[in-house]
Amino acid sequence: MPDQVPAGPDQVPAGPDRSTVRLALVVGGLVLAVLLGFGLGRMNTTGAAAGSPSLAAEHTDPPGVGPHSHGSATSADPGAASEPGGLAVSSAGFTLAPLANEFAAGRPGQLRFQVRDVQRRPVTRFAIVHDKPMHLIVVRRDLTGYQHLHPTMAADGTWSVPLTLAQPGVWRGYADFTVVADNGAQTAVTLGTDLVVPGDYQPRALPAPATSTTVDRFTVGYQGTPQAGTSVPLTFRVDGPGGAAPPERYLGAYGHLVALREGDLGYLHVHPEPELVDGQIRFWLTIPGPGRYRLYLDFQVDKTVRTAEFTLTTP
Repeated sequence: MPDQVPAGPDQVPAGPDRSTVRLALVVGGLVLAVLLGFGLGRMNTTGAAAGSPSLAAEHTDPPGVGPHSHGSATSADPGAASEPGGLAVSSAGFTLAPLANEFAAGRPGQLRFQVRDVQRRPVTRFAIVHDKPMHLIVVRRDLTGYQHLHPTMAADGTWSVPLTLAQPGVWRGYADFTVVADNGAQTAVTLGTDLVVPGDYQPRALPAPATSTTVDRFTVGYQGTPQAGTSVPLTFRVDGPGGAAPPERYLGAYGHLVALREGDLGYLHVHPEPELVDGQIRFWLTIPGPGRYRLYLDFQVDKTVRTAEFTLTTP
């Protein structure tokens, strides 16, 4: 074996010093650990957000801002087609859970329910939308017996409201609300559930389409031709015995329009322009598709709320 010759001042050793290698390995390991920890942290954060998409979503229809609708999934284009809400008991990570769903025909009862999140915990934070944190619409499946109610919530998240269902049959209840997340984000949701009234069910045929109807001593008519997939203005005029009877503000608006689709009972809740137009209420309505619809206009005159009903057919 030949003798090793020590490196001179002008010679470079053949390999790195062992202490240098160890130092490089230690530093490299620390950098890799930091990078891995950062990446895992980002993955966990993303996963948490994905697990609760509804709580991260912004409410695109702020209360009191111009004409808008609830209960539908719409695009950013106000004229785009929308799908009605209220078709499912669960949506956007929330579930409507009635504590009982059977009522006796014509007898006063109490509807009690909770809104639960994905962990089945009762939700207790709701935004005030048009003066109320919860709007409850109830109608029989033949589109008769319409009621617009406002339940109250107990500390445990249980909502309750007096309810009388006059006739036997299957009824539909729509809970229309906006949940407030811990970070302040708002999610507007409409959930639906069936309510049962045992007895002999005698469905009623829908009245023929008309643009005018009478409620008490008032005549209510509208102008406009709704079209599927297009945002169209509907202008409602209220006349009393002495002529025009401009409506008063009710729940923060001059009127509230609910549209229900015959068959699946898809739900749209539309709010009007902030001010009357020549003493009339103007809505912008987007019908999701062809079919027959029942329109319910809630309006207030002389501090009394009334409902005008119309049948609408869209080809």
